[in-house]
Amino acid sequence: MNDRLVDVIDGSGSVLHTYPITLGESSEVAEDSAYQAKALEAAAQSRLVPDAALGTLTARMHTGRGGQMAPYGDDLQSDSETKFGLDQAVRERAYLLWESEGRPDGHADEYWHRAFDQHLRERAYVLWQQEGRPEGQQDKDWLRLVDFQSH
Repeated sequence: MNDRLVDVIDGSGSVLHTYPITLGESSEVAEDSAYQAKALEAAAQSRLVPDAALGTLTARMHTGRGGQMAPYGDDLQSDSETKFGLDQAVRERAYLLWESEGRPDGHADEYWHRAFDQHLRERAYVLWQQEGRPEGQQDKDWLRLVDFQSH
């Protein structure tokens, strides 16, 4: 079987859903367009958007660092967008930074802030990539993440 992940994208360039698409058992390698068409068909059947907006959807082959079926772009867990998940990820990163620099006393706040900044910057970059790297929008996700954490 030929399995691939395909992102379905709305008119504004945001990924609405990533579908695992399987195309027959042919030994012949299918074209990307066949996977994309099947993903758009699945999106229509899933009612991701109103019927009138179906024509605005596009599809692209999903890319992950670990290969075709790997999660998109990063290894951040899905709970990293919750406050609890964010705090946990930052705590773990701060601890690793602290350990890597010899476990100095009295700098907990500094390590937490560095870890927080690194985590948000990486997450914002991944979100920007998932949106198709829109020109002039590099700071949009960063500002959204900072605003999320401040509430």
